[in-house]
Amino acid sequence: MLKPILLVEDDPNDLELTLVALERSQLANDVIVVRDGAEALDYLFRRNAHAGRADGNPAVLLLDLKLPKVDGLQVLGAIRSAEELRSIPVVMLTSSREEPDLSRAYQLGVNAYVVKPVEFKEFVGAISDLGIFWAVLNEPPPGSVRSVRRPNS
Repeated sequence: MLKPILLVEDDPNDLELTLVALERSQLANDVIVVRDGAEALDYLFRRNAHAGRADGNPAVLLLDLKLPKVDGLQVLGAIRSAEELRSIPVVMLTSSREEPDLSRAYQLGVNAYVVKPVEFKEFVGAISDLGIFWAVLNEPPPGSVRSVRRPNS
């Protein structure tokens, strides 16, 4: 069974575009959607409404920077501070081109920082490439076994 992709996005338009782009990339991974940083942490740490979710971490976390309740940098910091979560690949998917955001994200250990393209076709291409790389092509660290399905196989 493939690990899910965790998508943390509060903007309804960006959420819909990202889901369309992931669908077009033909990944078999389920996509779990949460709408704020607090819910993302609840999902990852298996608490509150997500206490009963299945064991295991997502294949990749697509994380918006500007989120309600707990922002993306705080979520990233919590992930990198937790032994059981720190190996999750995290892609900051944001509209912010501000250098302090970029610098802080890399200081906290983000795997990639992607500024959301404005044009729909470019956005779909960027999300598709991200999904394929992190959910299919990237080799996870030793000890985190996953099954692999190549696109169009």
